[in-house]
Amino acid sequence: MWPQADGSPVSCTEKLMVLRENWEELRGVLRDAFEDAVLMGVDESAMKRMIVEMTTDLISPRSHMQS
Repeated sequence: MWPQADGSPVSCTEKLMVLRENWEELRGVLRDAFEDAVLMGVDESAMKRMIVEMTTDLISPRSHMQS
């Protein structure tokens, strides 16, 4: 489920635990933010587009290390 840059899966147990915990936390926060926005009158499709934009605008931490 968690592919590395070379396509092989992350296999370290501790890394997998952190990734799963982060994923579940992110899923919960994202769901709550989406539900709140829709209940406050934000268009569902617009909110989903905004969430996609947020993820596509993420900058890799590796780009900071190469500077």
